[in-house]
Amino acid sequence: MAISKVCVIGSGVMGSGIAAHVANAGVPVLLLDIVKDGPDRSAIARGAIDRMLKADPAPFMSSAAAKLVTPGNLEDDLAQIAECDWIIEAVVENLDIKKTLYEKLEGVRKPGSIVSSNTSTMPLAILTAGRSEGFQRDFLITHFFNPPRYLRLLELVAGPKTRADAVAEIDAFADYKLGKGVVRCKDTPGFIANRIGTYWIQAAVNEAMDLGLSVEAADALASKPMGIPKTGVFGLIDLVGLDLMPLIAKSMAMTLPKGDDFLRISRTPPLFQKMIAEGFTGRKGKGGFYRLNEKRQKLAIDLKAGDYHPAGKVKLEAIERAGRSLKVLATDASTEGEYVKRVLVQTLGYVASLVPEISDDITAVDEAMRLGYNWTYGPFELIDQLGADWLAEQLGDKAPAILKQASGGFYKVDGGTLHALALDGSYKPVVRKDGVLLLADVKRAGKPLLKNGSAALWDIGDGVVCFEFTAKMNSLDGDVLKLLGETVAFVQMKGLKGLVVYNEGSNFTVGANLGLALFAANIALWPAIEELVAGGQAAYKALKYAPFPVVGAPANMALGGGCEILLHCDHVQAHAESYIGLVEVGVGIIPGWGGCKELLARQFAEKRRPQGPMPPIAKVFETISTAQVSRSAALAKELGYLRASDGITMNRDRLLADAKAAVLEMAKNYTPPAPPEFRLPGPTAKVAMDMAVDGFRQQGKATPHDETVSKKLSTVLSGGDTDVTEILSEDDLLTLERTAFMQLAKTPQTLARMEHMLSTGKPLRN
Repeated sequence: MAISKVCVIGSGVMGSGIAAHVANAGVPVLLLDIVKDGPDRSAIARGAIDRMLKADPAPFMSSAAAKLVTPGNLEDDLAQIAECDWIIEAVVENLDIKKTLYEKLEGVRKPGSIVSSNTSTMPLAILTAGRSEGFQRDFLITHFFNPPRYLRLLELVAGPKTRADAVAEIDAFADYKLGKGVVRCKDTPGFIANRIGTYWIQAAVNEAMDLGLSVEAADALASKPMGIPKTGVFGLIDLVGLDLMPLIAKSMAMTLPKGDDFLRISRTPPLFQKMIAEGFTGRKGKGGFYRLNEKRQKLAIDLKAGDYHPAGKVKLEAIERAGRSLKVLATDASTEGEYVKRVLVQTLGYVASLVPEISDDITAVDEAMRLGYNWTYGPFELIDQLGADWLAEQLGDKAPAILKQASGGFYKVDGGTLHALALDGSYKPVVRKDGVLLLADVKRAGKPLLKNGSAALWDIGDGVVCFEFTAKMNSLDGDVLKLLGETVAFVQMKGLKGLVVYNEGSNFTVGANLGLALFAANIALWPAIEELVAGGQAAYKALKYAPFPVVGAPANMALGGGCEILLHCDHVQAHAESYIGLVEVGVGIIPGWGGCKELLARQFAEKRRPQGPMPPIAKVFETISTAQVSRSAALAKELGYLRASDGITMNRDRLLADAKAAVLEMAKNYTPPAPPEFRLPGPTAKVAMDMAVDGFRQQGKATPHDETVSKKLSTVLSGGDTDVTEILSEDDLLTLERTAFMQLAKTPQTLARMEHMLSTGKPLRN
C-alpha cells in the first residue's frame, strides 16, 4: 500500500512538526486534536498550523506545504482517518490516553493502514497490549526528533507481530520522502539516541558542577572540541527546557534495568529546582543558564552562587594546546582536560556497555547520535580517536568486553572500503542502502583525478566526475577557479559524460574567501582583485557552455559565489535544506561572477512575468539589494535561484546519486544553452530604482552605503548607457558587473564592511 495520505493525531509541538514535515514532502496530512469548545471545534489543530506559519525556525519549507495540512478534531473528523494510509499518534505520554485512542482507531481505520506512536518512553509491548492481532501487525513506533524538519533521525521500532512489509514501507517513505536517516532500534528504554544523550547531558552537568567550571567553560569544552554542536550542554538544556530534565530522568528511572549506570549519576541540583520554580527554564521561559538582560546583553548563571554575570567568549588554553586532537585535550593536565576526560570516559564507557542491549550494530549507534544530536562523530568513532585501550584503562574493572575486541579500532579501511567491528570480533564492510552514493566512500577507495589546495576532482563512476571544494568553510578562491577551468578541459579531453559540483561539508560554500580579498584590498592590489573577478566570470562561463552537462548539488548554505556557480549549471539537484542567496551587498559589493546577469536572464525568460522590461529588472533588484536567502530549496525556486525544473532531494545521503542520475539522463542528448541577449532600458530604469532607494534612505531603512551599493547595482541591471533598441550581450553585462564591483571594492565603507564581517560574522550597517 503506497502512502498517499497521512493522519497525525496530536497537534502539540511534535505532532504539528511531524505533520508539517510530511506536508513538506508533498503528501496531504490530516491533523487532528481534541475538540475545542466554541464555534471552531477544530481550533486547537488550526491554531497549531497558524503558529507554525509564524515560527522561526520554520517547520514548513514553503507556504504551499502548509496548504496540504487540514485541521480537524477527534469527534467530528474521526471518520476521515479511513482515508489515511499512515496514522501517527503524537499525543501526551499517558498510557491510558493512548490506549483509549487506539481503541477508537480500531473502529475507523482501513485494513492495512499503518499505525505508529511517536513515543520514546513507553515500550511497544505495553502500547499494543489488548489490541487485536490485526492492529498489532500494523503497529510500530516511529520516534521523530524535534524539530522534525531539521533533525534527520527517525528511530523505528517493530514488535514481534509487526508485519515486515509495514516496517519496510515506513522505512522507505521516511528515507526517500521525509529525508530521514532511519535507524532500526530494539524496544529498550529511550531506544538509542535518548538513552545515550540523556546520560551524556547528566554526566556533563555533574562534572561541570563538581569541578567548579562555569557554564561558558563547560559549553566551550562540550561542543566543537568533542564534535558536538556549539550549544554545548547547558545551551542544549536551555533549548529543550530545563523543566523537562527531571521528567526525563524520572521516566528513565522507571524503565531502565536495575543497576543501569544512569541511575547512579542521575541528580537534580537544588539550583536547578529553584530555576524551574522561578520560571528560568530556558528559551521558552525567562531564560535559563543563559538569558538576555533589558539591554539585550547575554548573561550566564553562576552554578555556585546562582546569580547572573555577563557571558563572554572564553578562551581556554587547554583547547589551544590540544589543537584538533581530542586525545591531547582529554589528557591535558588541567581542570578543563580533567572535565573532558571524565565526561568522555563515563559517556563512552556507558555506550560500550549498551551493545548489544540497544543495538547489535555499532554503526547504527553512531548514526543515531550523528543524526539525532548532531554530533560530528558517533560514540564509537570518538572511542577510535581516543583509543579503545586507553578508554579501557580509564574504566578499569568496569571496562566492557567489547573494548578489548576493539584494540585495533571499531572502524578500519581495508581495500578502500570502510569496515566496522561486529559483535563476533570480525570486521564487516559498512553497507550503504541502495541508491546511496557518498563521496567519502569514493575518496577512501581512490585518488583524485585533479587536485590543488582548494578543490579536487573525483571519479564517481559511469563517466561522471565530481568537483569538490576543499578550502576552509568551502570558500572560493583563485585555486578553485583554476581547477574548475582545468576540469572543463579534462572532462572534454577524456570524453566523459558530465560533471557534478558537490561536497559533503557542513555547507556547500559560504562564497568567496573574504579574508584574501580584504588582504589584497588593504595593500591596494587592485589588479589582483580584478583578475580574480574576471577569472571567476570566465570559469563560470566556461562551465555554462561546456559541451557536457553540469549539475550543481548544494546542501545547506550556498551563498555569494556559491549561488553564482549554481546559476551557471545546466541543472541543480538541491538538498531540501539548501539556503541559497546572493548576499554580496552585506559586505558592500555586488555579485561579480555573473550572478546579476544570470538572475536577470532567468527573470526575462519567465513566461508568467508581467509584460515590459521593468518587472523582471525590479524583481532582481529587490532580490539582490536586500540579500534575500532562501530558507529551503522550495523557496529558492520562488526567488529565482532555482528553476522550476530543478530537482529537490529530501535525503542528503541520496543527493550525489540523484545528481549523478541527472547528469546521465541529460548526457543522452545534450547541447549547451544558447547565449542570452538583453534589451534593457538604461538610464530610465536606473532612475526608477534609484528613486526607490532614496525613499528607503529617507525612511531610515537604508544606510548611506546601502544607497551607494544599490545605485551601482541599478547601473548593472538597467544595462548602463543603453536603451531597449540596443542588444546587449552576456559579456556586456559581465563588464558592467566587474566595473561596479571594482568601484565599490575601493571604497573605505566596503572595506569596513568586509573587516566587520570577518571579525564578527555579522554585517556592518554603515
